[in-house]
Amino acid sequence: MSDTTEPGSYFVANYPPFSRWTNEAVPQVRAAFDRPAPAAPLGLYLHVPFCRKRCKFCYFRVYTDVAAADVERYSQALAAEAALAAARPAVAGRSLRYVYFGGGTPSFLSVKQLERLVAGIHESFGWDDAEEVTFECEPGTLSEPKVKALKALGMTRISLGVENFDDTILEANGRAHLSAEILRAWEWIKAADFPNTNVDLIAGMVGETFESWRDTVEKTISLACDSVTIYQMELPFNTVFVRDAKDGGGTVPVADWPTKRRWVDWAFDRFLERGYAISSGYTLVRDPARVHFQYRDMLWEGADLVALGVASFGHLSGIHYQNEPHWDPYLAAVESGRLPIHRGLAPTPRELLVRELVLQLKRGRVDTTRLQAKYGIDPLREWAAEWRALEAAGHLATITPAPILTRQGLLQVDALLPTFFKRPVGREPAA
Repeated sequence: MSDTTEPGSYFVANYPPFSRWTNEAVPQVRAAFDRPAPAAPLGLYLHVPFCRKRCKFCYFRVYTDVAAADVERYSQALAAEAALAAARPAVAGRSLRYVYFGGGTPSFLSVKQLERLVAGIHESFGWDDAEEVTFECEPGTLSEPKVKALKALGMTRISLGVENFDDTILEANGRAHLSAEILRAWEWIKAADFPNTNVDLIAGMVGETFESWRDTVEKTISLACDSVTIYQMELPFNTVFVRDAKDGGGTVPVADWPTKRRWVDWAFDRFLERGYAISSGYTLVRDPARVHFQYRDMLWEGADLVALGVASFGHLSGIHYQNEPHWDPYLAAVESGRLPIHRGLAPTPRELLVRELVLQLKRGRVDTTRLQAKYGIDPLREWAAEWRALEAAGHLATITPAPILTRQGLLQVDALLPTFFKRPVGREPAA
């Protein structure tokens, strides 16, 4: 990987890559919904694609300047899709272990819309047994009554998209909120006493300096959130930044990768000094015994995930799938009583093993004993050469009894994961 931040995706969200997902696999996805599922934790993801503004680094399916009637129509479609999915044999009767409201901006919805949506979800699924219900928020969309409503509706983990505390940097990167809105929203969140509060930050935004990054970290520490998530700025192709640079013949002034890793390394040290513990290559928590990330951990260990909403991604009975990625086809499918499946992929057992291995490596440690028991192949032997190469490069502290990343490896973990993709496919593990 080049040291400069070039256009393209760096973050590894899944495996096999989305480029391999096809429309031809849709019948396999529908078949997966129509047969009883194997025993596995079940989660629910709801995509709320509305935002006050599109951030210049955003590559998600979001809509701005939408009419109130369209927001209401979409909210109703989410509840209708939930009913369709919950009725399928692979889902019916299963209890949700985790729920995640993502976006876009879930907090864009009004209190009344959220109440109706949550009521619809409870009619179809219910989440009384869920160990975690996460709700993403943009500071400027919150009000004190809305925060209280989120607590009353059963949200257990609130994630606030802060990104930075410098107003100049927020504006340069197209964020809708400013720092005053962050602090105001945080007071309401703290007063509501959620079981888990999270703050999202991005290192290396356009205009960032070490001084501004240091100030953002120190202000985040002062919030005393239960966890903090730090991403390193990247530039996927379908972003405003990349498009504008291409049209203008210039480049986007984002910090290079060594600089971003150095800044995150410094931030990790500061949070560790204040009693936090490292939970993944992106996450620190104040109390590891109490604060967990059920959505992350279950999904990374092969849990099922029913995806609701336009362009959302799910995983059911070992099959990957994505919903219709555009507004009209998504709504047309749901409103006609059909699951809005757009494309999918049926990975081989070996590919599912690789998926779990690389996603778990993001936490800094791989439970190879569990993977061997599940897939019938010892990852330590199967990828012995790859582990040795990572160790020689200073990315692994140890290989046995379980691979553990060094801080150096953890800070660039996404760049290391393709190591496990590239070798020609060998034998298949036992199903």
